[in-house]
Amino acid sequence: MTDPVQNIKRVSETTLGYYRQRAESFREGTRDHDVTQNIAALLRHIAAEPPYRILDFGCGPGRDLKAFVKLGHIPVGLDGTESFVAMARAESGCEVWQQDFLNLDLPDASFDGVFANASLFHVPTALLPQVLGQLRATLKPGGVLFSSNPRGHNEEGWNAGRYGVYHDLESWRAVMVAAGFLELEHYYRPAGLPREQQHWLASVWRR
Repeated sequence: MTDPVQNIKRVSETTLGYYRQRAESFREGTRDHDVTQNIAALLRHIAAEPPYRILDFGCGPGRDLKAFVKLGHIPVGLDGTESFVAMARAESGCEVWQQDFLNLDLPDASFDGVFANASLFHVPTALLPQVLGQLRATLKPGGVLFSSNPRGHNEEGWNAGRYGVYHDLESWRAVMVAAGFLELEHYYRPAGLPREQQHWLASVWRR
């Protein structure tokens, strides 16, 4: 029988290894990606008084941390890849935590928003309830979670060295609602293209 603990360890180590080996090229390849639509979707649903305290979950090299700082907010980054953590700290000047998505240690009720842009799809379906529960708990009451994931037909497994789950709207909605979130909105990206060319599902949820 396969040891589930070993499987989880393999998912983490192999996926993090993929990003570790490609950290510089990933930074250069994503530096100019425009995610202002996603940032705006998170911010417009936060009901607290600014500046907002935001957890950038899977912050990578720090591009979006800089954007949140420029908008006057107080972001904290989190990533499992050591080189990304170092890059993000240097790039943004923000506090950045090195944590594995599958082994989180988050403070309770600390953030107005969680920005999970292209990160939660790396969490195996079996562990999503645990991870989403931890993200919900780290939000302040009424706080908001944004997610953007590559969409599909609920395929799950290895793709070019990374573990990924490619949810459709119905399956993503089901796990989010089961975790105690209230849906605020969803949309597909990139904007303005036919649906079959919109490969990303973005959604916003309230604790």
